[in-house]
Amino acid sequence: MFGNCDLSQHSTKINSYFSNWDYYVHEPSGVSISSKMAIMGCLEPSFCNTFLHNDLSTRFCVQTYSQTSMNIFQKLQSHPFPVEAFFKQSVVVTCAIEKSILEKLIPAPLTLDTFQNHWGFVAMALVETQNLRPKSFSALLGNDFTLTGYRIFVRYTNSKGKNLRGLYILKSETDKRKMEFLGNIFTNYQYKTIDIQKTIQSDSVLFRSKSGGFQMRFKTTLDSDIGLPTSSPFTDWKEARRFAGPLPFTFSVNNMRKEVVIVEGKREFWQPKPIQILKFSSDYINQLTNSQFQLASGFVVENIPYEWKAGKIENF
Repeated sequence: MFGNCDLSQHSTKINSYFSNWDYYVHEPSGVSISSKMAIMGCLEPSFCNTFLHNDLSTRFCVQTYSQTSMNIFQKLQSHPFPVEAFFKQSVVVTCAIEKSILEKLIPAPLTLDTFQNHWGFVAMALVETQNLRPKSFSALLGNDFTLTGYRIFVRYTNSKGKNLRGLYILKSETDKRKMEFLGNIFTNYQYKTIDIQKTIQSDSVLFRSKSGGFQMRFKTTLDSDIGLPTSSPFTDWKEARRFAGPLPFTFSVNNMRKEVVIVEGKREFWQPKPIQILKFSSDYINQLTNSQFQLASGFVVENIPYEWKAGKIENF
């Protein structure tokens, strides 16, 4: 019962609709009607205007419930607890784009982090994680995922007046539906499931995705004399390292609630090594920048424990 709504009267219709989501959970029959209503209300906002078009009582019930559940889920999406994982490998390719293009993509109160007051940067990271889980959980309960993410380098002045460097989330992808589902409940990082193939060759590694629209191939031999991409605006790897990521902070913005969610990353022994990028293409970055980007740098780290602290919410 929710207010004047008796959810049990509508369980058949709700369960029928929710069957589309049942592959996300191990025991669909154990998910309560009220839990399903909460997920429906947040993940399917058009539900009330389509599926229940001719059923006013059920429609009112879902509308009433979804308003409350939306508030709950917005709190859940603030990364409410610390998470840890082992990074088997993290590869970051950074692209330079004229700042006038990227400034249009960043919501207030974030500002673009620039180089020479001309360039802004989008990074694509591909991370192979092991035992990803809430920090308090045993590693035996963790999951292995491959994650890709697109981020813009930004700055944010917090409530204490401190200028923080970090990354603004554009989109996130994963190779498993479980990560998509849970990631979109507990973060606002817009996860989507895609295919990700890894091909190990004699002197290089190729990652590619048909549905994700990208290819990334780089040499595995880490020579000391690796040169920067010819299109890079950086003069040396020291300059490039400032825009290699991940930076200490990740930001997401809720404009309706006027909130910034700040998630701090914690790691040790983080020493990115330059890589020679043999091939890189991304449909998403092409669309984002109208193909006006330049390859700036590539780095890799391997075998690193990593932790994301619980998110902090600030109003602006």
